[in-house]
Amino acid sequence: MTKRCEWRKHGKHSGRAGSVGAAIVLLLAACGTVEQPTLDEIGIYSAGPGSAFLPYAQGIARHAGAVGLKVRAIESTGSIENIRKVSAESDKAGTVFMGSAYEAWTGAGAWTKGQKFENLRALFPMYETSFQMAALDKTGIKTLRQLEGRRVGVGPAGGPAEVYFKGLAEAVGLTATVVNGQPAELVTDLRDGRIDALWQGSPPPIPALAEVQKNAPATVFGLTAAEQTAMLGRFPFLAAASVPPNTYRGQAAPLASVAAWNFVLVNKDFPAADAYLLTRAVLSATDPRAQIYASAGGTRAANASANTFLPFHAGALKYYREAGIDGLKAD
Repeated sequence: MTKRCEWRKHGKHSGRAGSVGAAIVLLLAACGTVEQPTLDEIGIYSAGPGSAFLPYAQGIARHAGAVGLKVRAIESTGSIENIRKVSAESDKAGTVFMGSAYEAWTGAGAWTKGQKFENLRALFPMYETSFQMAALDKTGIKTLRQLEGRRVGVGPAGGPAEVYFKGLAEAVGLTATVVNGQPAELVTDLRDGRIDALWQGSPPPIPALAEVQKNAPATVFGLTAAEQTAMLGRFPFLAAASVPPNTYRGQAAPLASVAAWNFVLVNKDFPAADAYLLTRAVLSATDPRAQIYASAGGTRAANASANTFLPFHAGALKYYREAGIDGLKAD
């Protein structure tokens, strides 16, 4: 923090001690405290090409740079790697799917091997992620059940898309071969017939699935009511979601899905001034869809309450108090 002080001359005071004391009081009253960054740069772990996390983090970097805060998007494999990185590093942030954050915080996810990632703290909401699938029309695949015995691309190994597809498959008794890779790679694999379908999570329209439809005739599909119920039973922290008609090419009816929020997280020891400045810079965007990312409509202070289990960083809480947002979880 830097103090900005202005010496102000005032009338005469009786006695030297009185004059000095009065001057000190006036000087202190004229001093304001202004937060200054302590990090030369804030790195944000995101995801790989073809994901929504990467352009979102790049959008934050551009927007924050416009107000004098240096931020850099760092490619990664997604939420689970970002959780591991942020949990161990006190000078970086990470974009994280809150389903994965819940598994990390409670140690309930199989990938955690019982470890509880208690260093995690929330900064601000990004957007909701929902899950859909795509297959080329020439395969005739238009439902989850038709993926029995097929090869399904699910994103990076250990990432949320893989975790939730495997959970869904177990819940409905589906046997399929899981194929890992970055979303852009899997789009090519689908086009070339190395996989039969692609499952992804992001704000719809999911970039990788929209790209599939640009390359070849393809159908994006969701879940049946029974599959949706089974998914919510398997992952109770998710919520039912519906993708409106015409979100994807040729989509005449709503698609049933499941969804959860994404947040930017940091380590509990991340500098408070930087947490405050980054949160303020992002949530002060008047039009986050235009200023940050096309799917960033949910990047608003009012949506902070969507996180109900993870404590917010003290620096972020300072901004929320200034914005009149109360009742958020603290340490």
